[in-house]
Amino acid sequence: MRLLFAIDKGDYLPGGTVGRRPSVRGIIVREGKIAMVHSLRDGYYKLPGGGIDAGETHAETLVREVREEAGLCVIPESIRPYGFVRRIQKGKAEDIFIQENFYYFCETDGQTVPQSLDAYEAEERFTPEWVTPAEAIAVNEQALRSTKSDRHGSVMLERENRVLCMLTEEHPALFR
Repeated sequence: MRLLFAIDKGDYLPGGTVGRRPSVRGIIVREGKIAMVHSLRDGYYKLPGGGIDAGETHAETLVREVREEAGLCVIPESIRPYGFVRRIQKGKAEDIFIQENFYYFCETDGQTVPQSLDAYEAEERFTPEWVTPAEAIAVNEQALRSTKSDRHGSVMLERENRVLCMLTEEHPALFR
Protein backbone atom coordinates (compact mmCIF):
# COMPACT_ATOMS: atom_id res chain seq x y z
CA MET A 1 0.00 0.00 0.00
CA ARG A 2 1.33 3.44 -0.85
CA LEU A 3 2.34 6.00 1.71
CA LEU A 4 0.03 9.01 1.26
CA PHE A 5 2.10 11.23 3.56
CA ALA A 6 3.86 11.22 6.92
CA ILE A 7 3.36 13.48 9.88
CA ASP A 8 6.49 13.67 12.02
CA LYS A 9 6.10 16.06 14.94
CA GLY A 10 9.78 15.69 15.88
CA ASP A 11 8.84 16.12 19.56
CA TYR A 12 10.09 12.72 20.75
CA LEU A 13 13.25 11.27 22.22
CA PRO A 14 15.14 9.38 19.47
CA GLY A 15 16.12 5.90 20.58
CA GLY A 16 13.51 5.85 23.33
CA THR A 17 10.66 3.43 23.98
CA VAL A 18 8.23 2.93 21.10
CA GLY A 19 4.48 2.36 21.12
CA ARG A 20 2.52 1.45 18.00
CA ARG A 21 -1.19 1.58 17.25
CA PRO A 22 -2.14 0.71 13.65
CA SER A 23 -5.66 1.52 12.53
CA VAL A 24 -7.92 1.28 9.49
CA ARG A 25 -10.37 3.82 8.05
CA GLY A 26 -13.20 3.29 5.56
CA ILE A 27 -13.78 5.46 2.51
CA ILE A 28 -17.44 4.97 1.62
CA VAL A 29 -18.85 7.24 -1.08
CA ARG A 30 -22.47 7.42 -2.19
CA GLU A 31 -24.08 9.99 -4.49
CA GLY A 32 -21.19 12.43 -4.18
CA LYS A 33 -21.06 12.29 -0.39
CA ILE A 34 -18.75 10.44 1.96
CA ALA A 35 -19.68 8.57 5.13
CA MET A 36 -18.19 10.35 8.13
CA VAL A 37 -18.51 10.14 11.89
CA HIS A 38 -19.45 13.51 13.41
CA SER A 39 -18.48 14.25 17.00
CA LEU A 40 -21.47 16.34 18.01
CA ARG A 41 -19.85 17.26 21.33
CA ASP A 42 -16.53 18.46 19.91
CA GLY A 43 -17.60 19.48 16.42
CA TYR A 44 -15.35 17.54 14.05
CA TYR A 45 -15.60 14.83 11.39
CA LYS A 46 -13.53 11.69 10.96
CA LEU A 47 -13.66 8.75 8.62
CA PRO A 48 -15.11 5.67 10.32
CA GLY A 49 -12.53 3.25 11.60
CA GLY A 50 -10.26 2.44 14.48
CA GLY A 51 -7.49 0.38 15.98
CA ILE A 52 -6.55 -3.09 14.84
CA ASP A 53 -6.93 -5.62 17.65
CA ALA A 54 -4.42 -8.45 18.12
CA GLY A 55 -5.06 -11.24 15.65
CA GLU A 56 -7.36 -9.16 13.42
CA THR A 57 -6.77 -8.59 9.73
CA HIS A 58 -7.21 -5.13 8.24
CA ALA A 59 -10.43 -6.29 6.55
CA GLU A 60 -11.86 -7.74 9.78
CA THR A 61 -11.08 -4.53 11.64
CA LEU A 62 -12.58 -2.38 8.90
CA VAL A 63 -15.84 -4.36 8.89
CA ARG A 64 -16.05 -4.24 12.70
CA GLU A 65 -15.12 -0.58 13.16
CA VAL A 66 -17.36 0.80 10.39
CA ARG A 67 -20.26 -1.20 11.80
CA GLU A 68 -19.59 -0.03 15.38
CA GLU A 69 -19.01 3.66 14.61
CA ALA A 70 -21.24 4.29 11.60
CA GLY A 71 -23.79 1.47 11.70
CA LEU A 72 -22.87 0.51 8.14
CA CYS A 73 -22.23 -3.06 6.98
CA VAL A 74 -19.13 -3.27 4.77
CA ILE A 75 -19.08 -5.86 1.99
CA PRO A 76 -15.69 -7.55 2.57
CA GLU A 77 -15.17 -8.32 -1.13
CA SER A 78 -15.47 -4.61 -1.95
CA ILE A 79 -12.46 -3.54 0.15
CA ARG A 80 -9.67 -1.92 -1.93
CA PRO A 81 -6.57 -0.16 -0.61
CA TYR A 82 -6.17 3.59 -1.02
CA GLY A 83 -3.05 4.33 1.04
CA PHE A 84 -1.73 4.94 4.53
CA VAL A 85 -0.57 7.81 6.68
CA ARG A 86 2.29 7.40 9.15
CA ARG A 87 2.28 9.58 12.25
CA ILE A 88 5.26 9.83 14.61
CA GLN A 89 5.25 11.91 17.76
CA LYS A 90 5.91 11.85 21.50
CA GLY A 91 3.64 9.38 23.19
CA LYS A 92 1.82 9.58 26.49
CA ALA A 93 3.28 6.39 27.98
CA GLU A 94 6.19 5.94 25.60
CA ASP A 95 8.94 8.15 24.19
CA ILE A 96 7.84 7.62 20.58
CA PHE A 97 4.30 6.91 19.36
CA ILE A 98 3.90 5.55 15.83
CA GLN A 99 0.49 5.20 14.25
CA GLU A 100 -0.15 3.99 10.75
CA ASN A 101 -3.67 4.71 9.49
CA PHE A 102 -4.61 2.47 6.58
CA TYR A 103 -7.36 3.85 4.33
CA TYR A 104 -9.57 1.55 2.26
CA PHE A 105 -12.28 2.17 -0.30
CA CYS A 106 -15.25 -0.05 0.45
CA GLU A 107 -18.93 -0.45 -0.22
CA THR A 108 -21.75 -1.26 2.14
CA ASP A 109 -24.84 -3.42 1.70
CA GLY A 110 -27.17 -0.43 2.13
CA GLN A 111 -28.43 -1.48 5.54
CA THR A 112 -27.91 0.45 8.73
CA VAL A 113 -27.62 -1.16 12.14
CA PRO A 114 -27.42 0.38 15.61
CA GLN A 115 -24.02 1.79 16.52
CA SER A 116 -21.95 0.03 19.19
CA LEU A 117 -19.84 2.85 20.59
CA ASP A 118 -17.04 2.80 23.13
CA ALA A 119 -17.66 4.96 26.21
CA TYR A 120 -15.61 7.91 24.91
CA GLU A 121 -17.33 7.70 21.50
CA ALA A 122 -20.74 7.81 23.20
CA GLU A 123 -19.60 10.78 25.33
CA GLU A 124 -18.61 12.59 22.14
CA ARG A 125 -21.98 11.63 20.64
CA PHE A 126 -20.53 10.06 17.50
CA THR A 127 -23.15 10.34 14.79
CA PRO A 128 -22.85 8.89 11.28
CA GLU A 129 -23.52 11.42 8.52
CA TRP A 130 -23.19 11.66 4.74
CA VAL A 131 -21.45 14.93 3.84
CA THR A 132 -19.37 16.35 1.04
CA PRO A 133 -15.63 16.37 1.67
CA ALA A 134 -15.74 20.20 1.52
CA GLU A 135 -18.31 20.27 4.35
CA ALA A 136 -16.20 17.96 6.53
CA ILE A 137 -13.02 19.93 5.82
CA ALA A 138 -14.71 23.23 6.74
CA VAL A 139 -16.02 21.86 10.04
CA ASN A 140 -12.60 20.38 10.87
CA GLU A 141 -10.87 23.66 10.05
CA GLN A 142 -13.18 25.38 12.51
CA ALA A 143 -12.45 22.70 15.13
CA LEU A 144 -8.71 23.17 14.59
CA ARG A 145 -9.11 26.83 15.52
CA SER A 146 -10.89 25.94 18.78
CA THR A 147 -9.32 24.82 22.04
CA LYS A 148 -11.28 21.54 21.81
CA SER A 149 -8.93 20.27 19.10
CA ASP A 150 -6.25 19.77 21.76
CA ARG A 151 -8.42 17.12 23.43
CA HIS A 152 -8.27 14.85 20.39
CA GLY A 153 -5.12 16.18 18.90
CA SER A 154 -4.96 18.51 15.99
CA VAL A 155 -2.89 15.85 14.23
CA MET A 156 -5.98 13.69 13.70
CA LEU A 157 -7.98 16.57 12.22
CA GLU A 158 -5.08 17.63 9.99
CA ARG A 159 -4.66 14.02 8.84
CA GLU A 160 -8.33 13.58 7.98
CA ASN A 161 -8.46 16.89 6.10
CA ARG A 162 -5.34 16.06 4.07
CA VAL A 163 -6.78 12.66 3.13
CA LEU A 164 -10.12 14.25 2.14
CA CYS A 165 -8.28 16.81 -0.02
CA MET A 166 -6.26 14.06 -1.70
CA LEU A 167 -9.41 12.04 -2.38
CA THR A 168 -11.14 14.96 -4.06
CA GLU A 169 -8.06 15.76 -6.13
CA GLU A 170 -7.35 12.18 -7.19
CA HIS A 171 -10.96 10.99 -7.59
CA PRO A 172 -13.07 14.06 -8.46
CA ALA A 173 -15.71 11.99 -10.27
CA LEU A 174 -16.69 10.34 -6.96
CA PHE A 175 -17.84 13.66 -5.51
CA ARG A 176 -19.98 15.05 -8.33
